[in-house]
Amino acid sequence: MTRSALRKWFWIHKWTSLVCTAFLLLICVTGLPLVFHDEIDDLLDNAPPYASVPAGAPRVSIDSVVDASRKLYPGEAVLFTFVDDDEPRIVVTMGPSWEAFAENRKSAHWIRFDAHTGQVLKRNRPFNADGIGFSELMLRLHRDLFAGLPGDLFMGFMGLLFVVATVSGIVVYGPFMRKLDFGTVRADRSRRIKWLDLHNMLGVVTLAWLLVVGVTGVINELSTPLFGLWQQTEVKAMLAPLRGTPTPSTAEMSSPQAAFDKVNAELPEMTGTSIIFPGSPFGSPYHYLIWTKGRTALTSRLFSPALVDARNGQFDGAVAMPWYLRALQVSRPLHFGDYGGMPLKIIWALLDLVTIAVLGSGLYLWLSRKSFTRVPEADSELAASNNAARSALTPGAVE
Repeated sequence: MTRSALRKWFWIHKWTSLVCTAFLLLICVTGLPLVFHDEIDDLLDNAPPYASVPAGAPRVSIDSVVDASRKLYPGEAVLFTFVDDDEPRIVVTMGPSWEAFAENRKSAHWIRFDAHTGQVLKRNRPFNADGIGFSELMLRLHRDLFAGLPGDLFMGFMGLLFVVATVSGIVVYGPFMRKLDFGTVRADRSRRIKWLDLHNMLGVVTLAWLLVVGVTGVINELSTPLFGLWQQTEVKAMLAPLRGTPTPSTAEMSSPQAAFDKVNAELPEMTGTSIIFPGSPFGSPYHYLIWTKGRTALTSRLFSPALVDARNGQFDGAVAMPWYLRALQVSRPLHFGDYGGMPLKIIWALLDLVTIAVLGSGLYLWLSRKSFTRVPEADSELAASNNAARSALTPGAVE
């Protein structure tokens, strides 16, 4: 590589790193508890425990918990129902109407039922009256800084800068390693040189993970516009023949349990996870939209919707997911590391801590650059260290 090209890569690496470092630190710090969000939520949950029942005990009907929800909140609409296949619970979400929910999602509230007994275990109040939970707080800071779609796009751009900084760091790391063994940390040198070597070594060792998490993070930040694109193109075209058909009233709706069972029977390789009721702005005005997922460890992260006519209970087919939403679904478990149980979560958490160390050391190297005594290029050994300072994988070492 020519000296001119290398200087350009240095410049790209320095400024992409500096712009995104503070936000990447926030993402890493908030991402650490999100790796264990299931365990944290269980620890902070003050709901009564699930009923102790024999193995294989039947679950209550979805119809019964939906009816119970309507009796608890007469005049409100059932928006969607989540049927958990990991824990014995069914969660019913309600609101004044789909129109009110589309205008303000805080108007909705949920009721959690024991799936074996039908007992109400917990319910929250509308408009976030119970306050925001710890995991939700971390997720909002991690995802959009409480700024909605603009926040999603901004954090996605920060993630993109991080990917560019990582790639450019690979390029500038090569010349630095020509005269040093891989992973060298010169402990007998100055504090700055030791931090530089540690920074470079940790960055290169975690390189593959950094790229995977960075790229999947950018994809995740695009989830809202990607789903919006799908709804405005393929979903809209699919529902066009039914345009003009009124949304069924509660009295006209067929059994949600029967619709759920119908989908499970028609798609034996899939299992239902949730039911979105008719009228949804991101579903169908005329159908139960039932989200399903695969039954194997690999396909359990791939979701597909199926449509059941809400009036007559007829199965109207599964909806094929476009490639960009499949990419989004695959990116989520790779980003959070929640698909391999506790061992993988611990590995993800350790790699997250290493990334915090890389970012923090890079920030230290940048902030301490003015106190670093520079030496002329002719002073060979120390000059090599000065040049090496330009090869760090994140902000500080490129001056």
